[in-house]
Amino acid sequence: MLKIRVFLLAFLIAFMTLQRERSKPILDEVMTNSNDAIQRVVQQLEKHEIQLRLTQVDSGSNSKINFQSSSYQLDEERYFYPASTAKLPIAALALQKVRQLNAQGVKINTNTAFEIRDKSGEPIQFKDSTHQQGKLTIAHLIKKIFLVSDNNAYNYLFDFLGRDYINLELQSKGLEHTQIFHKFLLGADNTTTWEYTFFDSEGDTLYHQQSLSSQFNKQNKHLKGITKGKGFLKEGVLVPRPMDFKAKNRISLLDLEGIMKRLIFPESFSVTEQFGLLKEDYEFLRFWMSRSTLESSFPDYTGDTYWDSYNKFFIYGDQKGKMSDQIRIYNKVGYAYGTLTDVAYIHDQENDLKFFLTATVLVNENQIYNDDLYEFESVGIPFLANLGALVLEAIRSEKASGL
Repeated sequence: MLKIRVFLLAFLIAFMTLQRERSKPILDEVMTNSNDAIQRVVQQLEKHEIQLRLTQVDSGSNSKINFQSSSYQLDEERYFYPASTAKLPIAALALQKVRQLNAQGVKINTNTAFEIRDKSGEPIQFKDSTHQQGKLTIAHLIKKIFLVSDNNAYNYLFDFLGRDYINLELQSKGLEHTQIFHKFLLGADNTTTWEYTFFDSEGDTLYHQQSLSSQFNKQNKHLKGITKGKGFLKEGVLVPRPMDFKAKNRISLLDLEGIMKRLIFPESFSVTEQFGLLKEDYEFLRFWMSRSTLESSFPDYTGDTYWDSYNKFFIYGDQKGKMSDQIRIYNKVGYAYGTLTDVAYIHDQENDLKFFLTATVLVNENQIYNDDLYEFESVGIPFLANLGALVLEAIRSEKASGL
């Protein structure tokens, strides 16, 4: 009898210990992990300006989607440069605008060829050599945004939309901590757009969009961390003062997750908060944001420049040739000015686990901006890769233990 009591007591202690361990939020648990890539960043948290967000998805027995969220150092009033994650809402809004034009009787679609000229009629872009037929199309540009984060693809869609449309639409959907100000083009005019002409297969004009002028002139004011570092390079010359980001693009971490959630589970939002897309638009976006770079024929990125985990930072970012078909990562990364950001919906198909993971980390040891001397490969990407892997491992462990 004594042996049975001892065994039961030991079992109870072990069970209670496990419960206490698992009652600790996953992100907190991961950030105390002894993993070198994690600890290298944790030891200098303030310098790396980390913000993390995890949302686990539970479909439930009644098929209703439930979200369980936790955060680590989340601060909606602290600025980080979103870099190419700004391309995510632009891709969605481009599809939305096509649908709105259709509703007005404009007979174009995302595969309709178009050309771009400046307002004086000078050519900007007529063709796309990576397209199977050499055409410039909305759909093909979106593919390139997700596969290789193509800057020109974003620039062309940015001006197709216009800055006013972009920001008014995002604000109307409840994304109030997001402002998209600029293209990724040195010296670009971000207030006056190019002109767009769409053609049918015979070369006849289907739709012409004249140059649009923007009235949107807000700035990122009253945010923490809006100036960064101790200097920056301007035209190759060091300017010995912090770099000011008040006129740079902004997306807060919650808004970034919110954009992705709207694209994966639009039904979880009110109609006014959703993008104005059809089922096939959502399917198109989800397909291409979840492809590895090597899963495309047109554009064809097979070669030495790209690899399977290119633009997939979580779980696989520090590895090549290791991605598994059992895990689909729907994401958009951004990296510039020393800031690495990834927003992802991750589906472990083998274990039927689904979660959103969003993270940003600053890696700029010398505190000089625009010098291209950042610790992306040595610190940032290893941190995000191990973060994703450890979060996945913790969620798997939770499910296995029935917690």
